Amino acid sequence: MNTTLHITIDKETKQKAQKLAKEIGLDISVIVKASLKTFVQTESFYVEKSDRVTPRLAAIIAEARAERSKGKALGPFTGKQLDAFLLS
Repeated sequence: MNTTLHITIDKETKQKAQKLAKEIGLDISVIVKASLKTFVQTESFYVEKSDRVTPRLAAIIAEARAERSKGKALGPFTGKQLDAFLLS
């Protein structure tokens, strides 16, 4: 059974939260529900928004793309193929 929770926050915070939620493809109500469920399950609270690609990660991605274009990359694998490859 669902229930309704009414909260009061300032307009600026609400607008910023809605904008951030939209940036990651979610509705603000999904963020609130997920936050509350996680809070209850873990008895802790942690939030992070990170969409930054570090220079090191950019280099790894570029190398992987170059290998893939030359046919040197492995995969894609199904789960079973990956297990077999890693266990060989």
